[in-house]
Amino acid sequence: MDSRIAAVIFDMDGVLVDSEPLGLEAMRRVMASHGVVYTEAENEQFLGVTTAESCRVLRARHRLAAAEGDLTRQYVEHLLGLIRERPRPMPGVPDVLARLRAAGYRLALASSAEPEIIAANVETIALGPYLEAMVSGAEVARGKPAPDVFVETARRLAVASAACLVVEDSRNGLLAAKAAGMSCAVVPCVATRHQDFREADHRLRTLPDLLALLV
Repeated sequence: MDSRIAAVIFDMDGVLVDSEPLGLEAMRRVMASHGVVYTEAENEQFLGVTTAESCRVLRARHRLAAAEGDLTRQYVEHLLGLIRERPRPMPGVPDVLARLRAAGYRLALASSAEPEIIAANVETIALGPYLEAMVSGAEVARGKPAPDVFVETARRLAVASAACLVVEDSRNGLLAAKAAGMSCAVVPCVATRHQDFREADHRLRTLPDLLALLV
């Protein structure tokens, strides 16, 4: 690993929390209330994409009468309830973050999720003490695969992009990290393991494998 790495920026869904099943269930509930059957195959198209963009596409695709903002709000409400009922930290969380922090790395989270979703996950699995910054895709102009969320995270940390390592589980996230000029280690989850990660600097089997690179 490049010795210049000073900060590690984690994606949230599929990396720190096993939230993909919860997100699928939340969107299924939203779509069912509008008479649409939402499938796992359709859900895979939106991994790493902001909820607003997902709802924009779904509204047009299924010709829904509900406004994009209403669909987004309904999704967030369902997902918040599921997060609080069923917290699902990924293996190695929070131990990996504690060891990286102890080793002197700056840690941050950059996710396509809404700020309230990020806050709920961070609270339920007690990640707050390890993170110096948390940035939502809703806070920047463009979502992944655009680099905006990672560029903003580096700005808040006051760390150069070249000194950041991003940990991602999706191709959209990988492309965003590389577009931001950052190194990227991918840890594919069940929902993303079939995706193309050829541009990744490292491909890891599990999150604890990150320690072998950095500690």
